[in-house]
Amino acid sequence: MIYHCIRFTLKPGVSAEDEAAGLAQMREHINAIPAITSRVVGPDIGGEFDYGAVSVLENLQAYEEYMNHPAHLEMDRVGLPLVDKFVSFDITDDPDPAVGDKIAEIHRRRFDGIPDIAELVSDLAEYTGSAAPGKHGNQPAPGSVGGKSTSMHNPRIARGEQGSG
Repeated sequence: MIYHCIRFTLKPGVSAEDEAAGLAQMREHINAIPAITSRVVGPDIGGEFDYGAVSVLENLQAYEEYMNHPAHLEMDRVGLPLVDKFVSFDITDDPDPAVGDKIAEIHRRRFDGIPDIAELVSDLAEYTGSAAPGKHGNQPAPGSVGGKSTSMHNPRIARGEQGSG
């Protein structure tokens, strides 16, 4: 399973109507994108962000289907212009030590193949995530997730151990 997580703050001055419409569209992904097995969208409690979302995806194939689904791309095109600060990260129980590289490659292909999405992400005031484009370019090194080495930050992965963390 892959838990794709995002956290974001809206730009100052975003209207309540645009905010509500964007959140409603995000909540509809569970119905629009078959690759999602479960999803939650709501306020980010106890953090520095306004909202967050978690999408549960069965495997890398489902992850890639989700990232490139027309409903997700439309959400990015409508929603990213409203966002000031954005963080994207993934949590997985996949024992493959290369899973972080594979997720980053999905993002790289997406940004390379859909330049308007890459530009929207690049235009954010702050962005942290896998294979960040443009000025946020924290292209992760091999063996990393979102610019952080999986082996350096999680010694169990480096040793090939599994288990809950």
